[in-house]
Amino acid sequence: MASGSAVGKLSREEFRRQKDLDAARKAGTAPAELDSKGRAINPHIPQYISQAPWYLDSGAPSLDHQRRPEEDVAEKVDINKWYARGKRAGPAATKFRKGACENCGAMTHKRADCMERPRKKGAKFTGKDIAADEIIEDFEGGWDVKRDRWNGYDPSEHQRVVEEYAEIEKARQRAREAEIDNQTTTDLAAVKKLAKVGGGEKDPDFGSSEEDEGDEEKYADAADAVGQKLDTKTRITVRNLRIREDTAKYLINLDPESAYYDPKTRSMRDAPDKSVLPEDAKFAGDNFLRHTGDAVAAAKLQVFAWQASEKGNDVDLHANPTAGEIYHQEFTENKEKNKKATQVSILDKYGGEQYLQKAPKELLLGQTEGYVEYSRTGQITKGKERAKARSKYQEDLYLNNHTQIWGSWFDAQNRQWGYACCHSVIQASYCTGEAGIEAAEASSHSMMLKMERARLEETQKRQEEEAPTSRSKRLGEGEVQFNQDRLARALKEERKRKADEGDEGKFGDKRRKFNSTMDVDVTEEDLEAYRLNRLAGTEDPMYNYKDSDI
Repeated sequence: MASGSAVGKLSREEFRRQKDLDAARKAGTAPAELDSKGRAINPHIPQYISQAPWYLDSGAPSLDHQRRPEEDVAEKVDINKWYARGKRAGPAATKFRKGACENCGAMTHKRADCMERPRKKGAKFTGKDIAADEIIEDFEGGWDVKRDRWNGYDPSEHQRVVEEYAEIEKARQRAREAEIDNQTTTDLAAVKKLAKVGGGEKDPDFGSSEEDEGDEEKYADAADAVGQKLDTKTRITVRNLRIREDTAKYLINLDPESAYYDPKTRSMRDAPDKSVLPEDAKFAGDNFLRHTGDAVAAAKLQVFAWQASEKGNDVDLHANPTAGEIYHQEFTENKEKNKKATQVSILDKYGGEQYLQKAPKELLLGQTEGYVEYSRTGQITKGKERAKARSKYQEDLYLNNHTQIWGSWFDAQNRQWGYACCHSVIQASYCTGEAGIEAAEASSHSMMLKMERARLEETQKRQEEEAPTSRSKRLGEGEVQFNQDRLARALKEERKRKADEGDEGKFGDKRRKFNSTMDVDVTEEDLEAYRLNRLAGTEDPMYNYKDSDI
């Protein structure tokens, strides 16, 4: 039974007849059940497979719920088809359009879906830098097409990268070959010559240079060794792991514009801090290290091996580096011997050996036989003074009858330079001699007297303005002569004033005059009367003492 849900609830008789029909179909005595499309349904399929779920049940016997949808099977999508990613549809608009993105101004998306950097003021408000609209395509891809990571990739792009690196490698190889060809052939030619000079016989290890000019594999040994991370031209190995005690190169200068650092190879070609001399810097760049230490000697040894191999000699640093070092050392020694022998033969033939001798180092530093003694003030007491070094400018040039140069005298009062012969502070003026000095001194003395007189008058005037009055200047100070009549009158007035202050609670301020609080002149007698009354009445502790026993 293909679909039991389509039968519904059956009676006992209908259920028995359905069972008998299923048994006959399985036995092959009854025809198989057909679905809606006329296809036979296998009666041996279990019910849990043939019965459709409630959300896919069509009410008719069918096995469509177990098959893939026909539209998916019929759909054939080109896996190489892809949409234009990141392309723009024509030029950008010149002003903001209604309904466009408020951030960039494109019509194909809204502000929430904008992929540009959020602007401080969007294109809606500024109307500037409006982005062009994107190309929106109706792309219908299958499951595999949507999840293909290489979909839309053009393999020809990688081919261009391969070709670019191939061209770079070819250019590098040509540069290496040109460097080898440009090496002077003097050293290689001297090998044969030294073999004749040293042994007197032809060395079989060194062949003719003409035999190997057409050798096509003269650079075969220059190829990089397999399995080694090194360059056979310079024999410099690349350290893949740095020592942890070393400071990382990118930490020497944190400025990102200082020098390029390659994190993959941990290399920094240029110096990170160019203000420091390479000799004094902690790290001066990988290019500087290539020309320091034994790197230069190793490069010379490699060049010697290449040149010797070109001439047919069995010198290979890869196969036998020790023999290569020995050959190079012997070649260098024989070259020096030959050079000295050639030099001796030339001197014997042409002469001139005396011109090749140099003066001792002590004499080259400026030491002479001249003896000079100086005093404490720097004056020469014995010997000749050394000749002064003269500059390219004219010196000791006397113009307009002057006997001294300009700048030989300094006027400390006016802080000006001048001539010592006439004390003139005007450059290129005519010299007046002693008369000019006297006139300058006279004018300076008279000017100083005038300035001193004006300063004294100004000081006296300022003191008079700031001086206090005679009343407050001498009041109560120094030796004072009192008038006895005025002093007695002042004492009487002081006692009366103190009595009025004592009766203030009784009489109040009735005895005080209207203008009694106004400032009046105080004489020496008034001050003395106030002092005597205060001393007698308040400050003397024995003034009011009375002996009760008497």
